[in-house]
Amino acid sequence: MAKRNNDHMALGDALSEFIKENNLQKGMDKVDAREAWSNLMGNGVNNYTTSVELKNETLYVSLSSSVLREELSLGKSKIITMINEELGRELVKKLVLR
Repeated sequence: MAKRNNDHMALGDALSEFIKENNLQKGMDKVDAREAWSNLMGNGVNNYTTSVELKNETLYVSLSSSVLREELSLGKSKIITMINEELGRELVKKLVLR
């Protein structure tokens, strides 16, 4: 059983410590990347997005429109920069549009 800590701490600090102790950061990164994509791309792109996955610093995005996939592929580096700025750290190094 986990050690009980009697010190008072903020809820955000407690959650951060819990995530760190239980090695949950990779899972949180996947969720954060998915949310960043939907926030940045808006409804137009999200309607054609079927899945968003983060694996080993590569963001895989499946799109149902080949025309949209070609348009987005022209600005991959800008999209990567925008997602990393949204996340506050350099988490995504490569973007694969499927």
